[in-house]
Amino acid sequence: MNAIDTLPRSAVNATSPTLVHLSGDIDIATGPALRRRLMNTLAYSTGLLVLDLSQVTFCGAAGLGLLVGVQSRARARGITLALTRVPANVDRVLRLSGLAPHFPTTP
Repeated sequence: MNAIDTLPRSAVNATSPTLVHLSGDIDIATGPALRRRLMNTLAYSTGLLVLDLSQVTFCGAAGLGLLVGVQSRARARGITLALTRVPANVDRVLRLSGLAPHFPTTP
């Protein structure tokens, strides 16, 4: 199961980042719904979209593709996509794939 929680639109202002909490698996089964929700989130994101991955239990190749795709769409809108609270298993996948340097992280 995959869940996404975003701050309500009223809680977002132009100077604060848009924070999205993800949980569960990011894989081929959960990817399409998650992609749609993240694309909708980009519509009202500030200049910084932060994905909190602390509750992500698995990220497969489809999940990596999803992250790259969302990052590409974010850049096209002038939005920086950053990751925070990346679990060790997801960090390992990002490093092994060579993608880690392409995703800024926040504390």
